[in-house]
Amino acid sequence: MIAAVQRRWRQARRRRGAATLLLAVPLALGATAVALRLGGGDVATVVLLLTLLAGAGLATWRSRQLDRHWLVRQLDRHAALQDSADLLFAPAATLNPLQQRQHAHVQAALHAHAPDLRPAWPRRALLLAWLGALVVIALAVGWPRGNGSPALASPAAAPTATAAQPPRLQSSRLAIQPPAYTGQPARVQSTLDAKVARDSRLHWSLRFTAHPRQAALQFHDGRRLALRRDGDAWTAAANADRPVLYRVVTEPALPDQRLYRLDVLPDQPPSVRVIAPDRTLVLGTPGQRQWALRFEASDDYGVAADAQLKITLAQGSGENITFREQTLVLTGSGTPTRRHFARTLDLAALGAQPGNDVIAQLQVRDNHAPTPQTAQSTSVILRLPSTEQVQGAELEGMVKKTLPAYFRSQRQIIIDAEALIKLRRQLPPEEFIKRADAIGVDQRILRLRYGQFLGEESEGAATPPPTSDALPTGDAATTQAHADGDDHHHDEPAQAGHDDHDHGTAKADAPPVFGAATDVLSEYGHTHDHAEAATLLDPQTRATLKAALDQMWSSEGELRQGRPEAALPYANKALAFIKQVQQAERIYLARVGPELPPIDESRRLSGDRTDLASRTLSIEAVAAPDPAIVVAWQQLADPGSSPDLDAIAQWLQRNEARLPDPLSLAAAIEELRVAPACGNCRATLRARLWRALSRPSPQVSRRTPPDRMGQAYLDALEVAR
Repeated sequence: MIAAVQRRWRQARRRRGAATLLLAVPLALGATAVALRLGGGDVATVVLLLTLLAGAGLATWRSRQLDRHWLVRQLDRHAALQDSADLLFAPAATLNPLQQRQHAHVQAALHAHAPDLRPAWPRRALLLAWLGALVVIALAVGWPRGNGSPALASPAAAPTATAAQPPRLQSSRLAIQPPAYTGQPARVQSTLDAKVARDSRLHWSLRFTAHPRQAALQFHDGRRLALRRDGDAWTAAANADRPVLYRVVTEPALPDQRLYRLDVLPDQPPSVRVIAPDRTLVLGTPGQRQWALRFEASDDYGVAADAQLKITLAQGSGENITFREQTLVLTGSGTPTRRHFARTLDLAALGAQPGNDVIAQLQVRDNHAPTPQTAQSTSVILRLPSTEQVQGAELEGMVKKTLPAYFRSQRQIIIDAEALIKLRRQLPPEEFIKRADAIGVDQRILRLRYGQFLGEESEGAATPPPTSDALPTGDAATTQAHADGDDHHHDEPAQAGHDDHDHGTAKADAPPVFGAATDVLSEYGHTHDHAEAATLLDPQTRATLKAALDQMWSSEGELRQGRPEAALPYANKALAFIKQVQQAERIYLARVGPELPPIDESRRLSGDRTDLASRTLSIEAVAAPDPAIVVAWQQLADPGSSPDLDAIAQWLQRNEARLPDPLSLAAAIEELRVAPACGNCRATLRARLWRALSRPSPQVSRRTPPDRMGQAYLDALEVAR
């Protein structure tokens, strides 16, 4: 691209930026004049700098909009270039012969006559902008003030206020220096409403349009903080110790005495949470040597980096318990407002032994000065098992390895038989007979279990529980006997006497099973006559149970032969007899009769009740609200009455601690005090006073009297009774 085009391109950019600046300067001057009139010299300087910077940025942005695409569009407007200006920016190596000839033609045309690319000056916009700025500046300087002064007086030349020309609050500045323990930086704000931390240092700096003779900050609780004149500003300083409402009072008085609110936020104590373990009482394991502890502490301003872990070791049992305490210092990790503390205790180093309790509790503190606030976590206890408990647990585990005896109920046998009948066509004959035989084994076990209540002999040694796919080991001989057709003689009831049988040699080749009750009884006693079973049934119940056993015998025989259809009637009859036995009356005989001493009636109600206090809870009367407050609340509903605001303010000071937001009620009192005729102020005070009053206790509501139809129904009930 030739140098002439580049020079014209730069001129166009400068023209666009200069036009933008000329439009922005009058706007900046007008805004500065308004800021000088309303906010003073400092505010005006800030406004001028900001507006000029904004104008310079806008001019730069608008000038950079004239990029290469804009240049190509402007050059293509000239007919001599034949819409081929884009060839000036294309690399020569990428052009074909025709494009090269057109590129030479464009360069020759630009050498002959370089077009002017500068945009025209926006004369009308510039004229309107400057005229508007001049009008705004004239109005800001010459507009009359409230005291009648036509000139824009500087704060240094502020006159002295009089009754005819009262002062006005021109600017305010509140500097807040939080306490060092909060870690918050100092800040300055122009509003007088603030939320600060307790014990913050506050510094007020106020400027008035006219200097008053006296100025002070009047608080709602009666305190008064005088403002001292320091040049053109009135200053005061104080510590924020409690939330207050205040206003700026002067002599002469300000036309607008606005009420400001200062909320003081107290430092909250830290909180501690136990992360691990996840429960308060932890049962240790035998041989445990370590115990991991983790805590989390949080605070609104910051938690101290170190904390104390209190460990108490409780040794002994019963009344002979000794305690030994020690303290460990832990260093936390994380942010100052949320720290984590962790420690793994070595139980051997602590001297913990089996049967001891290890109690841990973390105590943290915050950064409050001069006295830090502390908090403690909940106590977590590690209970180490004693040697006796360990041995008992091991023995219990050994005993549990021997499974208890179990058997099917009569109803379950019926259900299994019906399910097997439905599967007859789906199963091979051998499998069908095998399953029917397994159900018959269950019927036999149940029959023997009920037979113990009638004094029948047990058939063989103890066997493991039967399953559906295999027969018990101890019943192999019995199963073979049934298969041979000799089952009706194997389970015959025993004779009344027992001289012709030997309980110890019923099946000598079967090994005894540890923990089986039948083996113990067969070795050391008889299993057919239990004093708690057979002799405690009446004759009718015994006969019913004997009939149930007979039906079980028949059901068992059919099942063992692979005929569940024929076994169902017997099984159902057996279930019916069992239900009759369950509903029969039992006879209970006491083993040892009670021999209680006779009651001495002469000693009744003759005890000494001197030191006994009454167990009846005393009924405390609900404190009635102050009658003056109730009267004031009622008067607020009447626009013609004038409530006693001083009495409400005194009541507020006495009950400030129990109110959730006492400043809102105090603000409503002050607003009504300033404007007694304000209806909205009366309604606001009445609503907030109602929330502050004590709630009446709930009373039992009276029943609504019945209407004519309801009364007729009640009368009909009385007649029917």
